[in-house]
Amino acid sequence: MRLKNIGVFVLVFLIIWSCKKDDDSPGTIVPPRSIIEVAAEDDAEIREFLSTHFFNYEEFQNVEEGFDFKIRFDTIAGDNEGKTSILDSGSLPGIEFGMEKITVASAGFGVSDEEVAEHTFYYLIARQGTSENTPTIGDNVVLRYEGSLLDGTLFDASSNQPITFNLSGVVQGFGNGVEYFKSGTDLIVNGDGTVSYSDYGIGAIFIPSGLAYFNRGSGSSIPAYAPLIFKVDIFTFEEDTDFDGDGIPSILEDIDGDGNLNNDNTDGDTEFNVFLANYNDTDDDADGIPTREEIVLDEEGNFVEFKDTDGDGTPDHLDRDS
Repeated sequence: MRLKNIGVFVLVFLIIWSCKKDDDSPGTIVPPRSIIEVAAEDDAEIREFLSTHFFNYEEFQNVEEGFDFKIRFDTIAGDNEGKTSILDSGSLPGIEFGMEKITVASAGFGVSDEEVAEHTFYYLIARQGTSENTPTIGDNVVLRYEGSLLDGTLFDASSNQPITFNLSGVVQGFGNGVEYFKSGTDLIVNGDGTVSYSDYGIGAIFIPSGLAYFNRGSGSSIPAYAPLIFKVDIFTFEEDTDFDGDGIPSILEDIDGDGNLNNDNTDGDTEFNVFLANYNDTDDDADGIPTREEIVLDEEGNFVEFKDTDGDGTPDHLDRDS
């Protein structure tokens, strides 16, 4: 599974980079590319794909018996010359297409050039789910996915059965993209013991490398600086997930409100050889008092509000001298 978050690898990358010498191995070390330049190139490549390819929207608009509800891409050419491109598919009845911009710093990939670039990811919703709400970047989601490069090379896929993970534990563009999908409503237990869902969200997310693996790539199947495509089926999700069990819904631990929980780490100065973002830390300010004891919970243990005992504007669970 290649969706795991890259943050844990940054320290290892820096150690290897700093220790490597010319005589360790032949060849020349190639420094990371500019995240600004790569962001622009990635966006051009993605938009080229979106404008020259279509998906099987007619099957989603006119569902026939036996249709497997899977998205398929093809090139607009020959017999398909008159098809509507993915880029223009938002004009089709029942189809939603959109884009979102996210600012990313090169430092998040262990690059020290202090560059910051705006990245655009695109999402295609072939069928919106029927749930009332959409998941947040802090929620646990049950889904199915398939990941590929723009040239169609498949690099990862979940099994046919649903899997569960937290949207902040995967590459950022995937997590932020899933936030636009509604899930299904009904869980079906099949005769063979497997489960399935009905009326779930179906679509795809197109993300630049700066919202994925950037200069590092992943294994032998995802090159550095590669834009990615993820087809997704969003079955269900745990609303207001509290990933670390500290009493605060994980989405409320996005202190800077940038849609990325992994760069919010109040007590990072106390951690050695480990990085625990607040949504994964039961004592967010490292004052020795569990976060659960520094917030207001109801009788059932549900979050009510933050406390600010000394009135300095910093909540107790983030304030070591509260």
